[in-house]
Amino acid sequence: MEPFIRSDQYNFIRAQAQILVNGHASANDTGVLQALKALTQEKVLQLFTDTNEEQRELLCQIVAVTNKEQAEIFVSQIKPYVIPFKAITEQTMRKLFPKAKKLKLPSLEHRDLKEMSYLGWDDLGSNRKYIITEYNNKLIGIHGTFTSIHQKGICSFCNRHEEVGLFMSTKKGSGKDTYINRGNYICQDSEVCNRNLTVLDKLHDFIERLQ
Repeated sequence: MEPFIRSDQYNFIRAQAQILVNGHASANDTGVLQALKALTQEKVLQLFTDTNEEQRELLCQIVAVTNKEQAEIFVSQIKPYVIPFKAITEQTMRKLFPKAKKLKLPSLEHRDLKEMSYLGWDDLGSNRKYIITEYNNKLIGIHGTFTSIHQKGICSFCNRHEEVGLFMSTKKGSGKDTYINRGNYICQDSEVCNRNLTVLDKLHDFIERLQ
């Protein structure tokens, strides 16, 4: 079976498995637990528009989760079917940011490509953050200044309460010599943000605003 689960979908399924663990720990009513199982299975299957029987059978095994150990086993069983983030060469990264002549590239050696919806890294020397993600079936790159606020807030990508900073990108306006600053608060740690992402809507909305 080929990989068919996106990273954000994998995170969502993992979160649903934890909901089942919490449900079994707090409820003893059989009817309540059966309803929780049915709802969890429905939410997981609704992530996908066209799954085959083998894929559905794999996903539906989530209803067997009752404790932390079973959740970990289930999550490890579906991970081989997560689509990894596209392998990016140094040449590709430089092409996505042609104006960044002294671009400092990130190391991907220790990053789990199956837990990435986007690649984000900081260039501390220039106070910039660079982001690469797939949008409309092609890789795009966005960059801007990044200023940490040294406190937690809601990330506009993953919608979780994490250490955030202000990402600001400058775009040329419609008038001559006019520029527009656009941005929002996003996670300081891109790897944490990736693990938190359960949908791509907010990430894509952010990209659209910067286009």
